This record gives sequence, structure tokens and C-alpha cells, in this order.
Amino acid sequence: MHDVVDLRSDTLTLPTPAMREAMATAEVGDDVWEEDPTVQRLEALAAELTGKESGLFVASGTMGNLVSVLSQTRPGQEIILDLDSHIFNYEVASAAVIGGVQTRPIRTERGFLSPQQVSEAIRPANIHIPPTGLVCLENTHNRHGGTLCTPEEIGAVAAVARAAAVPVHLDGARIFNAAVALKRRVREFAAPVASVTFCLSKGLAAPVGSLVCGSREFIGRARRWRKMLGGGMRQVGVLAAAGLVALEQMVERLAEDHANAKRLGEGLARLPGVRIDLSRVQTNIVIFFVDRPGGAQTLVSECAARKVKIHQIGPTSIRCVTHKDVDRDDIDRALQAFTEITRHWERHGGPPANGH
Repeated sequence: MHDVVDLRSDTLTLPTPAMREAMATAEVGDDVWEEDPTVQRLEALAAELTGKESGLFVASGTMGNLVSVLSQTRPGQEIILDLDSHIFNYEVASAAVIGGVQTRPIRTERGFLSPQQVSEAIRPANIHIPPTGLVCLENTHNRHGGTLCTPEEIGAVAAVARAAAVPVHLDGARIFNAAVALKRRVREFAAPVASVTFCLSKGLAAPVGSLVCGSREFIGRARRWRKMLGGGMRQVGVLAAAGLVALEQMVERLAEDHANAKRLGEGLARLPGVRIDLSRVQTNIVIFFVDRPGGAQTLVSECAARKVKIHQIGPTSIRCVTHKDVDRDDIDRALQAFTEITRHWERHGGPPANGH
């Protein structure tokens, strides 16, 4: 059990002792010159796992998504994506600001575009409208609660896009969660798409970094964009070493996070004034709603007083994310805090007015 139960995000994971040792002893070189052997090993492993020709180590998932967009579009084009996607909501409008690319967000049921939605959204040739340059998918889906889609669903969307000569990018920040949950290989999810990114610094627990994977030609363009964005790193093998440990040792244990998320979700479902769709608790993210005025804000503050940290993502919604630094005892401690708080509200007619 930990002193503080931190459920705000899986980005809060701390590197393992094996990662720290690997970082301390990493063989390094200048990566801009493509001479860092540890980075080369990491990029080769990422390419192998995703079934792509090449990989590129980048500083973050946001950078990975941006270089993927920039490498496959040109200014004045449009990218099709989900309304709740990370690219649209949490990447500082970088595709528009840096790439001159317009986003076309579409509301979906689970966070995943359907083939029909993509077919209808792809622009016809017309002087008045931006041509479609890229389709972006996200798996697992953050804002929809860690929901996942199958390789077959990705393939169906990619087939529609390919028929219109439009490439598909997969934001696979938590793609290993999807693979573990569905007992499928990551390369199956990546096979239908032109490019894929995944994060090392979430559930896989490395301190920094993401990978971009695709064809050699695509990675060549992405490497140039990475340099332009200030992402040309030097003796970065000290970070890549932790990424290698993450991929070699931390993937299968993601199932523990999924089990803890399910336990958390089932416990929340029993509480008064809390609404949760358990069918969406598929991996390591739990989103629930507090149906009382000011309830979400108050729950966050009262949990913090009990050394349980959670994250409010909307007026009534809260996100919890399980990870390696949250164990089963921590989940039970969080549920105890939720229970004490919500039952107190029930006895006293709800949370204090205005959340104070």
C-alpha cells in the first residue's frame, strides 16, 4: 500500500529499478546523427512489434501524433477524427497551428469512427472545400473510458480510407492495453494503418518517450519533422534504455491494471449518487459521473484530504486510471474513501452547496 493513492493518470508511474539500472549503463551516441545504439535497438524493437519497416523515438505522444500528421498531409487539407480524440482535445491545436491542417471532428458512440462515418466524411473534389488528407483513430480511447476496438474494426475503416487514397494514422498511446485485453498482437492492430504511435510513459512505466512506426519513407519524413520541432535529441539512449525495459518486462502486467480498474468500477457502481457504465471499463481507465450539484468537485477535494487523488474531467465526470503504482489494497482504500464521502452526502442531503 502506498502513502498516497494516485489515480489521476498512468503517466504518473515511476521507473522500475531495472529501468534505472539500464539507464545508468546505457550505451549511447548522437541520435541526430543516428549513432545512438540503444535508440536504434528500441526503434527496431518497436518496428518489429508493430509489424512496420521502421520506428522513430520521440519525446511524447503529442509529438508522435504531430509528426505523423505533418508527414502525411499538406497545408489546406483536412483530417477526420473523433470529437473526443486526444489529437483534437489535448494537443494544443498543433495540426492547425504548425501544419495548416483543418480538423473535422465527428461524434461517435464509443470513440471509434465507423466505416460509414469515414465514407461520408471524406471530401469530394470541390474547389470550395479542403481535401481529406488523413483519418486518425485512437485505441484505446481515453475520453471514452479506455474503450477498445478490434483489429478488424480498424481494418474496416482503413479499407474505406484506402479506397479514397487517404492514409490512416492510429494514435495507439495505450495500444498495448488493447492488445493485452483482447489477447491479440500489437502488429494486428497496426497492420491496416499507414502509421502508428504508442507511449512508453503510461502503463509501460518508462519515464519519457513514445514511438512512431511506419514505412521507411514515412519515418524519414517524420525524422525531419521531429528535428524541425526541436525533437532532435543527442545521447538519448539513457531514456531509450528504459523504453527497452518497458517493452521487454512491463507489457503482460497490464492485465493487473485492468483487473484493478474492473474492481474499482464495480465498487463505484454500488455507491449512491454515482453513475457508471461498467461495459466501458475495458482496460485501465474508469470514468464515472456524480449526479449531484457540485458533487464531482467536492469528491475530488474530499478524496484528496484522504490521500486519494482523482481527476475531474467535466462538470460531473471523474476519471481514474490504474497503473503499476496502484495495487489492489490501494483500490480498496480508494473505494473506502468514496464510500465514506457519498454515504455522508446521502445522510446529509448531498454535498455542500457550490462544492464547498
